[in-house]
Amino acid sequence: MKQNSMNLKILLPTEVFLETKASKIVAEAGDGFFGLLPRHVDFISALVPGIFTYWDKDDNEIFIAIDNGLLVKYGQNVLVSTRNAVCGKDLDELEHLIDETFNVIDEQDRSARSAVSRMEADFIRRLVEIR
Repeated sequence: MKQNSMNLKILLPTEVFLETKASKIVAEAGDGFFGLLPRHVDFISALVPGIFTYWDKDDNEIFIAIDNGLLVKYGQNVLVSTRNAVCGKDLDELEHLIDETFNVIDEQDRSARSAVSRMEADFIRRLVEIR
């Protein structure tokens, strides 16, 4: 029996971002883009930040911006694990969502780094006082 779809699941650290059927997948690894079809051999790849594309059961092209991640294809299942992902109806909407989402994440990272720097400076100051 010929399979014409894959079970795609995208996992974030805190939730299942997406669980659907896909007829085709295109993703990007460090050495370039690759495609997966339902009868593709089992496969594993580290993903780089970029656009992950899949085609749904109605052959609609869906775009998802992802962070670094890992893709594992085994049988008809494709699992993608990534830290962040956003989905848009088209590339223009996706670009807008990326700007909003990842700018917030960048600001949170800057705040966290600043807090860690203050804690390190306070620790060093107290260490010097003890000596």
